[in-house]
Amino acid sequence: MKKILKIIFGIFLILTLLVILTLIGSYRKDISPEILVEKYADQNSFFLKVNGLNVHVKIKGEGEPIFLIHGSFSSLHTWEAWEKELSPYFMTISMDLPGHGLTGPDPGKGYGISDYSALVFGIADQLDLDEFHVAGNSMGGGVALKMASDHPERILSLNLIDASFQAKQRNSGSQKPSGNLISSITKLAQNPIFSNLLLKCTPKFIFRMNMEQVFFDQAKIKEESVTRYYELIRREGNRQATIDRLTTRKSYEIDFERLKMPVLIMWGKEDRWIPLERGKQLAADIPGAKLKVFEQAGHVPMEEIPTETVREYLSFLGIQLDMDYFSAPKYLSYVP
Repeated sequence: MKKILKIIFGIFLILTLLVILTLIGSYRKDISPEILVEKYADQNSFFLKVNGLNVHVKIKGEGEPIFLIHGSFSSLHTWEAWEKELSPYFMTISMDLPGHGLTGPDPGKGYGISDYSALVFGIADQLDLDEFHVAGNSMGGGVALKMASDHPERILSLNLIDASFQAKQRNSGSQKPSGNLISSITKLAQNPIFSNLLLKCTPKFIFRMNMEQVFFDQAKIKEESVTRYYELIRREGNRQATIDRLTTRKSYEIDFERLKMPVLIMWGKEDRWIPLERGKQLAADIPGAKLKVFEQAGHVPMEEIPTETVREYLSFLGIQLDMDYFSAPKYLSYVP
């Protein structure tokens, strides 16, 4: 018995040592904004003063404006392929939400859906835009929904891509969670022990794991994308902002009856974070909404299969393109 206990204790010491060495090896200091701006901003980047924050905004093209809103842990770079195809016909406006990308943290911790909605309207006001289209992915879909619910008169159309959203109130009064899989980072950040470790020890492999969860086709994961996610979370203040955002969630309400504008809902059939059933529920909750389901795509179809998804969006906006320009899409259509 003593021999078995010694073996178990030895294994425990080895595992403890491995954990300690892993944490030491994953220690990374913050990266200064100047270094990251030099690497990840471009000629279309601007910093606008909105609600006291210097918000990183990218503007491309001319015409009717489209706001593109990224999801949790992401940045405006998730829209790069879409911006390239949309900008010949529209003015695209993407932003790094506070706590993300080059914008950095908000001292007032305005990381709720309502906070982000007000911020995007603030950007629109700064640019003197009264009406515009809005597209959002994941958490950004929730922001887009909130915008359309609060000020439907300003929203020309709404595009919700694998959106995280507050479900419509049912007779039972219960609310289902927006997804059935919480990311690895979220799980760690919500644990008080690991959240403190994440402030300094942020293993890069976690970001690859997250991308493997949100992409259906693992071959489409680019190493430079993993590096970008990893480096932007290490922008000064972003790690603390992420923990603050995940541990102080704020409730919000959506008035689905106010969503009278044209609505397109896109969903990756293989979404592991927010299942397709949620997309169907969302389509049922919004009168007249169209749901397009892409078979071989996960949680970020606009990034994983950009040509197929942007063609569908352009068609929704009334732009008909040469069908030979893009490869054939693989999607299913649902009209509730």
